[in-house]
Amino acid sequence: MATTVHQPPQIDSGRLPETSHSGNGGWRNLVPEDGDLRVVQHYSPPASSTAIWVVLFAITMMFAALTSALVVRKGASLDWRHFTLPSILYFNTVLLLVSSVTLEVSRRRVATFMGGLRSQSESPARWLYVTLFLGLLFVAGQYIAWLQLSAQGVFLATNPSSSFFYVLTAAHALHVLGGLAGIVYVIRKLSKSVLRRSTLDATARYWHFMDVLWVYLLLLLWMKL
Repeated sequence: MATTVHQPPQIDSGRLPETSHSGNGGWRNLVPEDGDLRVVQHYSPPASSTAIWVVLFAITMMFAALTSALVVRKGASLDWRHFTLPSILYFNTVLLLVSSVTLEVSRRRVATFMGGLRSQSESPARWLYVTLFLGLLFVAGQYIAWLQLSAQGVFLATNPSSSFFYVLTAAHALHVLGGLAGIVYVIRKLSKSVLRRSTLDATARYWHFMDVLWVYLLLLLWMKL
């Protein structure tokens, strides 16, 4: 099959002054032009980069508060009941960690594609779809874990320990769904050739943070429950 090599991207100085800098390592933004991907501006607004750090800080504070509540409640409780975590949680952890790897592969593929060095027949969104699929499997696995606990008679209101398990895992799953929505948004922007690097970077940071947060929560639940 013949491959089509893009011409080197051209700079459109009519969009923004030439002195503007993106702070994004030189990766620029794209808009469709005659069916080709072209670089049209240097500058990528830092709003998304700033906003994602604010969001991550807020999420960190929320889970820190929940952790503090768990530790205090367990220390002051005489009715705290330990239970074995569903084994599927460990498989879910592997899924989430692998999804971070596929997202990083996707970031490199998209960067190469935006640079015009890939054939047009090769989809740069392929690994984004893989990441999306793995994320959905993780959420489905969390739901299975809840079903397994409920089958054992362990519900939200059964014990303070089970309450914290459901609250922490459900809160994390909801934030993962937010990350999946971000990946869908990135895929849509990429399909229209208007994806900004700052958008993909912000989505990737959020997703990697969900990975780290889940590993932390799993260790916390394993030690305290």
